[in-house]
Amino acid sequence: MSDLNIAPQTLMQGDNLAFLRAINSECIDLIATDPPFNKGKDFHATPDSLAAGASFHDRWSWDNDVEQEWVDEIQDDWPAVWEVIDAANLAWGKDMGAFLCYMGVRLLEMHRVLKPTGSLYLHCDSTANGYLRLTLDAIFGRRNFRNEIKWCYTGPANTKRWFPRKSDSILFYCKDHKQSVFDRDAVRVAYSESTIGRRGRDEGISTEGITARYAQEREDAGLPRRRTRGEVAAEFGDGKVPEDWWTEFPAGGQMSEEERTGYPTQKPVALYKRIIAASSNEGDVVLDPFCGCATTLIAAQQLDRRWLGIDLWPRSLNLVRERLTEECPMFTGETAAPPLRSKKKTRVPAPQGELMPREQMMEWLYGEQNGKCAGCDIALPQRYFELDHKLPRSDGGHNGVSNRALLCGPCNRRKSNTLTLSGLRKANKKDGWIS
Repeated sequence: MSDLNIAPQTLMQGDNLAFLRAINSECIDLIATDPPFNKGKDFHATPDSLAAGASFHDRWSWDNDVEQEWVDEIQDDWPAVWEVIDAANLAWGKDMGAFLCYMGVRLLEMHRVLKPTGSLYLHCDSTANGYLRLTLDAIFGRRNFRNEIKWCYTGPANTKRWFPRKSDSILFYCKDHKQSVFDRDAVRVAYSESTIGRRGRDEGISTEGITARYAQEREDAGLPRRRTRGEVAAEFGDGKVPEDWWTEFPAGGQMSEEERTGYPTQKPVALYKRIIAASSNEGDVVLDPFCGCATTLIAAQQLDRRWLGIDLWPRSLNLVRERLTEECPMFTGETAAPPLRSKKKTRVPAPQGELMPREQMMEWLYGEQNGKCAGCDIALPQRYFELDHKLPRSDGGHNGVSNRALLCGPCNRRKSNTLTLSGLRKANKKDGWIS
């Protein structure tokens, strides 16, 4: 793990990808964030509110919002993530693929900066939660999925062809399920009176069954037939751990007047306090790369955590600055300059003149390989081939054309990012795929 290379209680203004890439690896304890949802519309704060002037767009276009560098990085180093994006393009449309590409490169950096004990809580709704969960499975690994928490709320609705959509999803993943922090005692909620009564064996007054025998044993020992509230707490805990559906946090106009800022997608502080209390300790570093109106940062401050916030929209910062100045006496200030990252992993550079666009590389390799798969020698039209590395990037392979090969789909899946090309051919030969 690395040391944090930016002062805590700092707000960063600009594209969060640049800041995420500049933060040292494995120095963040918790990421709790509320990014765009791909709703296909623009959001504006109410004109007479504290957030007046704050707005952001939630529309996505492959041509306008996706950079080729992101596509190359995902296709080269995270093929499973690319499969999700490719499937979204086919099943939903290019707008969903563009949104996932935008989120994908940022989620990869969030995974990198988290400590092995750290966790991510990603807020979304039914628009993209299925695709985001698949993306997170590909990045964090399915064994590190913890919960899909449903935040349920109420409010006016006028739907005629479906039930009102009054819940959000919060996707909870940890970096390493064997090491992750989870403090269940910090988030317990009070037992209901009926549960207190049942666990106190109030029903032990009956003359039959286990509860009656238990009550008689207590009476014979000189104790009341029923447990006291204190005894229930001592044996079962001071309240229960809440289930993965939360109904006690109001949304939007249901929040108190004191808390409402007019920011278009504001979430309640209490909701994020539960998240932060569950998956971090006092003094830990909490990061929100889409900090909006600073709900996560306020919650972290109130729970004595260190925090970092990033937001792109300058007008949103007016509100953030006002809230933080009032609520966070340790507010360090703002910066528009990413920090200097130490111990950055260096990639092996491609030899001079070997970098070229992927399409050009595929055409050149197709001719060099005489239209045959480099893994099993089967001849196919070029459109059926996939570009991969002979020596995986994880083992130091570069992106130049001399380290590239065209593979058919089955060979590319078998090779994954673990086998070398020669290792793939040996495995294929052993199984009779090639003679």
